[in-house]
Amino acid sequence: MDALPEELYRPEQVAALDRRAIDTCGVPGALLMERAGVAAYRTLRERWPGCRALCVLCGGGNNGGDGYVIAALARRDGLDVEVLYLSDPERLQGDAAAMAARYRATGGPWRAFEGELPAQAEVIVDAMLGTGLQRPVEGRYRDAVDCVNASGLPVLAADIPSGLHGATGAVLGVAVRADLTATFIGLKAGLFTGQGPAYAGTVQFAGLDVPPETYDGAAPCARRVDYAGLRHWFPPRARDAHKGRFGHVLVVGGDHGTGGAVLMAARAAARSGAGLVSVVTRGAHVAGCLAACPELMVHEPDDLESLLERVDVVIAGPGLGMHAWGRDLLARVRAFEGPAVLDADALNQLAETPEHDDRRVLTPHPGEAARLLGWTTAAVQGDRLRAAEALCQGFGGVAVLKGAGTVIQAPGGLPSVCTDGNPGMASGGMGDVLSGLVGGFLAQGMSPRDAAVAGVCVHAAAADRAAAAGERGMLATDLLDPVRALVNPR
Repeated sequence: MDALPEELYRPEQVAALDRRAIDTCGVPGALLMERAGVAAYRTLRERWPGCRALCVLCGGGNNGGDGYVIAALARRDGLDVEVLYLSDPERLQGDAAAMAARYRATGGPWRAFEGELPAQAEVIVDAMLGTGLQRPVEGRYRDAVDCVNASGLPVLAADIPSGLHGATGAVLGVAVRADLTATFIGLKAGLFTGQGPAYAGTVQFAGLDVPPETYDGAAPCARRVDYAGLRHWFPPRARDAHKGRFGHVLVVGGDHGTGGAVLMAARAAARSGAGLVSVVTRGAHVAGCLAACPELMVHEPDDLESLLERVDVVIAGPGLGMHAWGRDLLARVRAFEGPAVLDADALNQLAETPEHDDRRVLTPHPGEAARLLGWTTAAVQGDRLRAAEALCQGFGGVAVLKGAGTVIQAPGGLPSVCTDGNPGMASGGMGDVLSGLVGGFLAQGMSPRDAAVAGVCVHAAAADRAAAAGERGMLATDLLDPVRALVNPR
C-alpha cells in the first residue's frame, strides 16, 4: 500500500479521477479493478496472516467487482472462500461481470445472501455498496450489514464501509463497522471525519499506479493534516532567545467551580512555548492557580483592562460561565484589538450576540457549533465540512470544529481534517488544553490558520502518546508533558 496522501476528495471527484485514468490516460478499467483487488487482498493477508476461511459479500457495480477479485486471489492461495452476493452475478455488466466470471472459473462457491454468514468464516470482506451511496441502506443490504456487525468477525472494507457516506462520514441508516479499509485512487473525506473513523478502522491507500496526470487540475475538497506533516514547524530556537520574542498570552475565565479550566488552558499555552502567560479569574482561584503553576501571573478581573493593553493574544471562555460575571468579562475582552481564541461559554455568548471578526479562532464542539449556526447538533455532525465553512463565513476568522476528524476552516482556503487523536480524548478539559495551545502558537507568531492547525495536531498527537497507558481514564493534563516533547522534535 502507499503512504496516505494529503488530498481528500468527495466520491464523485474520485469517480472522475477513475474515469480520467481510463478515458484520458488509457488505463483499462479491468486493470484498475484487478489492482484494487490485489491491494485489498494484500492488506488482508498482512493484517490477518493466519486466516484460512473468507466470506466475501459482493454487491453490484465496481465495488462488487473488487470483491470477486479478492475472492479469486484467496482461492488461488488455498483459502476456504465463499461469496455471498446481494446482486445477481448474471446481471452484472462490464468489468465487474468479467471479475465475477473469473472467480466462478476457479470453482469457487457463491450463493445469494439469505440472512446468515458461513459458519466457518474467519474474516469478512465487505464489497457491497461502495462510494456512490446517497440514501439510507434498505432491504437485503441492510440485513447484510446488520449480520456483519453482529458476527463479531474482523472485517475488511473494500474502498469504503458499506453504508458510510463518502463525503461527510455520516452513516446512511446502518453501516459496516470495519477493522480495516483499503481505499483506492483518492482518499474519501468521509473516512476521516464524523462517524467515518469509527466505521472505517485503519485506513490504507492504494493509488493503483495511475499516471500522475490523472490528478492534473483535480482540486481536492479538503486536506488531511497530522503532526508528522508539520513537525518541521518547530525548529530549534536561536541561542540568544528571550521570553519577549515568544508572546504574552492572557487567559480569561474560571467562574466559581471551574477554576481548573482556566488553569489547564494557561498551562497548555505555557507548554506550547509562549513567553509569558497571564490569567484573569475569580479571586478565589488566584492562590490555587499559583500553587499549581507558579510560572503563571494570576490576576483578578479589576486588572483586565491594563492587561489587555500589554498582551499579544487573549483566550476567552474556559470556565467563563453564562452568568453576569462571565458576561461582563467577555464584553470587556471584545474590545481587545489583537488575535483571540474563543472557546466554551465565550462561544455560547457569541451565539446570542453574533459578530464577525477575522482576528479570532473559534473552537466549538458540535453542540456549540449548532448553537452558533442555529442548526441541530445532528445537522452539524451530518456534514462537518459544510458546518465548519458556515462558521467561518458567519463569524469570520478560523473555525475549529472539534470531534473525531477535527475540521479547521480558514477564510478562502480548503478545510483541513486532522487524522491524529483517539477516543481517550472524550473527557473533560481537553478543549481547554486545545484553546491554550492555539493561543500559545498565535502568541509565537503563527497565523490564525497555522496556529489552529498546529494546536489541533499537537493536541491530538499528545493524546496519542498519552494513550500508550490506555485510552480509558486519560486526563487532559496527561497531554501536557507530551506537548513539550512534540514542540521540541528531535
